[in-house]
Amino acid sequence: MQYMLLIYSNEADVAKHTATEADAQAWMGAWFKYTDELKASGKLVAGDALQPTTTATSVRVRDGKTLSTDGPFAETKEQLGGYYLIDVANLDEAIAWAAKIPSSPFGTVEVRPVMTFD
Repeated sequence: MQYMLLIYSNEADVAKHTATEADAQAWMGAWFKYTDELKASGKLVAGDALQPTTTATSVRVRDGKTLSTDGPFAETKEQLGGYYLIDVANLDEAIAWAAKIPSSPFGTVEVRPVMTFD
């Protein structure tokens, strides 16, 4: 079964982990290690980091008109920073992988099953 691991954290908290070049290298090293472990397990389907929310554009269609605005749709304390799509046996295994994500100690990882259509 496929699960999406949606990675949320406060961009200010991430900035704290990357304040110096050494911090940034250690932080990225933790992510590369996690990704390598996920790849080696054969469970990784896809995954990407997202640019900061300052680069986001929200699109809405109202009364047939397309409206776009700068920034994310919702103002929240945590922002979507990236995702992993994994293929695992069950929710418990998906949760175990989510708990290993480097930002999980200060952020949130939403684990959501992917719908499949025949």
